[in-house]
Amino acid sequence: MRRLTAQRLAQSAQQAPHFYLTRTVDADALMAFRTQANTDLTDTGTRVSLTDLLIKACAQALTTHPAVNSSWADTRLLRHHRIHIGVAVALDDGLIVPVIHNADAKTLSQISREAHDLAERARAGRLSLNEITGGTFTISNLGMYGIDQFTAVINPPEAAILAVGAANPGPIVRDGQLVAGTTMTLTLSIDHRVLDGATAARFLADLTALLEHPVRIVL
Repeated sequence: MRRLTAQRLAQSAQQAPHFYLTRTVDADALMAFRTQANTDLTDTGTRVSLTDLLIKACAQALTTHPAVNSSWADTRLLRHHRIHIGVAVALDDGLIVPVIHNADAKTLSQISREAHDLAERARAGRLSLNEITGGTFTISNLGMYGIDQFTAVINPPEAAILAVGAANPGPIVRDGQLVAGTTMTLTLSIDHRVLDGATAARFLADLTALLEHPVRIVL
């Protein structure tokens, strides 16, 4: 697994001209939304994680910005009509990226249950080939390890990967006033063969807005 991961990421780093965009998210509303969602879902046994919310928000933002939902194959650009979001899962001997297929057509509860199941079976080595292939966009969340900010290598042949840092207490400017809140840093790695800076920036801005107003994610 480690050798395969190394080969794929080395290929990406060598062949895809990466550039990076970063946004800081005011995460207070997102954290409150997750708490309320888990309270409402107590009887179902479903627990919504920040990663689940990120998957749902990314699926919605990719619907608005379909150019980001693309890949570079050999010498041509491919636009994908369905949204399949991979989530990096750490293993003892490397990492694996299970894929939530058709994430744009699934509810938050469905995404949460599927993501939890895929992660558990990934660590047990029980995923099928279909469950680790076909991704069109990837999320790597290292926030649970206390990492504030990082850049990720694009998962080929996809056009972009989102690196998510920890939700930490920090100062936030609201209505011209400096207040205490919770912030989270997003860093988007982009393949410049597929996307330009303005297109990627608009995607990241809209994703940030969704996370700062999370009720929009489920509307």
